[in-house]
Order: sequence, then C-alpha cells, then structure tokens
Amino acid sequence: QVQLLESGGNLVQAGGSLRLSCAASGSIITINVMGWYRQAPGKQRELVASAIKGGSTNYADSVKGRFTISRDNAKNTVYLQMNSLKPEDTAVYYCNAIVLARGTLGVQGYWGQGTQVTVSS
Repeated sequence: QVQLLESGGNLVQAGGSLRLSCAASGSIITINVMGWYRQAPGKQRELVASAIKGGSTNYADSVKGRFTISRDNAKNTVYLQMNSLKPEDTAVYYCNAIVLARGTLGVQGYWGQGTQVTVSS
C-alpha cells in the first residue's frame, strides 16, 4: 500500500557530496517520521538521520555536521544531503517511513529497496 523509491546513490571520491532522495507513494494519510539508515558489509543496519513531521531532526554522531536531512511534506519526500564524505560512509542506504495509510489499523514502518553509496579514498 505504501512504496518508497530511493535515488541518488553513486560512487564518489572522499570529500565529495551526494544527495539522496526518497519519495513515498500509495494510500498515505500521513507520514510521521521519515529517515535514512545504512548498512555496510558485515555490519548491522544503523540509523543515519531522521525527521519528524513537525520538523525535529536526529543524527548519528558519525554524520553530525556533514549530513543534512530535510523533508518536503507536500511531496512525501525526504532528502539526505551528504557532504565531506568519507570511505567509512560506504554502505547501502535505506529509506524508512512511519506511515498511517488507508486500509490499515495503525501506523506501520516501510522500507525502500536501498541505494548504494560508495566513497573511494
């Protein structure tokens, strides 16, 4: 009922920038939280940044000052601007949304398919 479509992953040199986008579609009533997670090979998936509908944001310590999350609520879209990228930022980045959708009993979490970010040294 809800789909998340990510884009923007790429190969970039250390110190470079990328912008990820995630658009939610489907029978959406409201999206409470939109966020980005990442998973590097051999590691657990971790929260990178999240944005609550009211405007509050949260960041992992490792990306504070380098990454910026933003939302366009009218478009049900979340962005992740990534600057000063480091090789350790290399991972598959997943979009996550906590959504109240039509035909469901309550809010549910949804995941995108993931987009690869590779930072070369």
